[in-house]
Amino acid sequence: MAESKKYEIRATVATQYLPEQSDPEQDRYAFSYTITISNTGNIAAQLISRHWIIADADNQIQEVRGLGVVGHQPLLQPGQSFEYTSGCVLATPVGSMRGSYQMTADDGVQFEVPIAEFVLSMPRVLH
Repeated sequence: MAESKKYEIRATVATQYLPEQSDPEQDRYAFSYTITISNTGNIAAQLISRHWIIADADNQIQEVRGLGVVGHQPLLQPGQSFEYTSGCVLATPVGSMRGSYQMTADDGVQFEVPIAEFVLSMPRVLH
């Protein structure tokens, strides 16, 4: 049973609307998201790349793929975490993001960490 916990990475997300970088009259809504990636398994793993699907309320989709996160490819030992903040701009006051991280474990095994959909929302838009 210990095998199932060997490759276990968790991602938690906190979002924030950025009014100082937004301009609703120009359909520009800026958001930041802070993600904490934690290695809860029992083998070290490195984040190699990311894949995001970003959708606004008009169902306009942006797909983002790239190496690492904010210029880093963190190697997480068991019990370690890495936190970073990034952002995106939408044309609507509400949207969502979901995606995945592609990881490589110390033993060479590659695996994907899904990131559940989370909402980006200007305050007082959702009731």
